[in-house]
Amino acid sequence: MADVSTRPVSDPPPASERRARTRARLLDAAHEVFGEVGMDAASVEMICERAGFTRGAFYSNFESKDELFLALITQLAEAKLDEVAVRVKGLEPDAPSDPSALVRRVVGASLGERMEPQLISEIRTQALRDPRLAEAYLTWQHALRIRVEGIIRDVVEMLGLRLRLPIDEAAQLLLDVSDDTCTRATLEGRPLSEVAALLNARIERLVTVLVE
Repeated sequence: MADVSTRPVSDPPPASERRARTRARLLDAAHEVFGEVGMDAASVEMICERAGFTRGAFYSNFESKDELFLALITQLAEAKLDEVAVRVKGLEPDAPSDPSALVRRVVGASLGERMEPQLISEIRTQALRDPRLAEAYLTWQHALRIRVEGIIRDVVEMLGLRLRLPIDEAAQLLLDVSDDTCTRATLEGRPLSEVAALLNARIERLVTVLVE
């Protein structure tokens, strides 16, 4: 009997890679379901069905739906800050230091279709009723502020700017204004493109006041 050749079978991806893919699919599914029905109505079952996983796969990655949505807003915020950080690294030392021009060049806030204002507002509302989620939410807020502080520090040092407030206070003020702008504009029923335009305008005015 002739030998039958067999094709080499590729090794399966490592467990860490499979876990990362599973988490990514669950996060994408959660974002889609949230956009359709909101956080309260978005059940674990709906998210698992959309992602094509079992409840076991869900709870192997997240303790609860709240933890999943907190991970989602972390992912969305980090993606935006990564974009800003890349723009900052692309600045030249002799770049125009005019605050308005700087904001337009560096920030370029765009909410797209990601629905962050609604998602963050719903998680914050849940956190007001749940001490464990409140602690996790505050930890996320702190990490976000630290990341913004780093971006501000890079811009200040690169362009030799002087601020009227310490960097940590400036970062918190930028986050507070961003949060208030997005929440209020969303409550008013403005389209996301208009929310983004308002956010950019308010950040531009704030930076003009912060820079000496």
